[in-house]
Amino acid sequence: MLGITGGIAAYKIPSLVRLIKKAGCEVEIIMTEASSNFVTPMTLSTLSGHEVWRDKDFDFRIPHIKLSQWAEVLVIAPCTANTLAKLAHGIADNLLTSAFSAAKCPVIIFPAMNERMYDNPSTRENIRILSERNIHIAEPLTGALACGDSGKGRMPEPEEIMHEIFRSLCPLHDMAGKHVLVTAGPTHEYIDPVRYISNPSTGKMGASMARTAWYRGADVRVIAGPVEIDSYGLDVIHVKSASDMLNAVMNNLEWSDYIIKAAAVGDYRAKEIHERKIKRGDKDTLTVELIQNPDIAAEIGKVKRENQILVGFAAETDDIESNARLKLERKNLDYILANDVLAENSGFASDMNTIRLIPRDESKPEKIISGLKNEIAYDIWSEIIAG
Repeated sequence: MLGITGGIAAYKIPSLVRLIKKAGCEVEIIMTEASSNFVTPMTLSTLSGHEVWRDKDFDFRIPHIKLSQWAEVLVIAPCTANTLAKLAHGIADNLLTSAFSAAKCPVIIFPAMNERMYDNPSTRENIRILSERNIHIAEPLTGALACGDSGKGRMPEPEEIMHEIFRSLCPLHDMAGKHVLVTAGPTHEYIDPVRYISNPSTGKMGASMARTAWYRGADVRVIAGPVEIDSYGLDVIHVKSASDMLNAVMNNLEWSDYIIKAAAVGDYRAKEIHERKIKRGDKDTLTVELIQNPDIAAEIGKVKRENQILVGFAAETDDIESNARLKLERKNLDYILANDVLAENSGFASDMNTIRLIPRDESKPEKIISGLKNEIAYDIWSEIIAG
């Protein structure tokens, strides 16, 4: 159930409705009268495939009760200061506020207004009241506002709102209170200012492990190589080289309950990094001497606490299982996730993957998990949490 109030951010709602439908969800929409000044009921009805509910429909059908019983999550976006005040103080004078009063499902509210209105003591008090009643208030973003000011008050983008919806609808929230550290993406090992050694990693598997842990309630930090990571809800630390990543991991190790080493860290770096660009010259060959990078997973394995869970990845091309088991033992991992990067629909850049999950405890069975990376991440977490 999607409630829309009268704020300029309502212009984003048609895109949100399309994303909700694309995700395979049904959506019923309630509009306040003021919201129709910013987006038309006809547009939203067409996109949702359902008649939009408005105050004129507040009749013998008792829609506020039926909709609140039907909904698995109620999203109010954008939510004005006026509607926030009504929700906090039990005022049910329109169809949306009445549906909120009857709702037993999770509720996510997206305040959107001028920064001064958001900082108003009355608004802050209303947010506090709702938060104490287990209503999730999604914090607005900082940026350019419709009035021309710049500050905190922007409603998140539709893709970000979807993350909150997925987190609410996630079947399990068994990671609440847990701290998860994930490494993702490649590293760049520079030879000179314009050239580096790297690999094709896109960070998709690491990002999927991070996002799924967040959906399940965890606090998540991602240490990412030079790739784009959707950071909504996540604390993302960007690094370039293996040495940078090692330092960032060690600085966050004490905080972590789970460490997921999904990054494709370069095994070697140039012994000498040239300060100026190496010119082509007349020679047909160029020799670069390489030295080993630190093995980040092995360094963690030496110092991790007894109650920390360390999970590594093994991207292999030959003898998948035997090579993975050697890494499992040598690096003191609790689990290793091995895959054949040469297999079809697996490995770097693919949205799909096939993972062999191997636990350190030999009394536990191995598992083969296949599918979209964001789907298998959920199954991987279930196996790890089950112990």
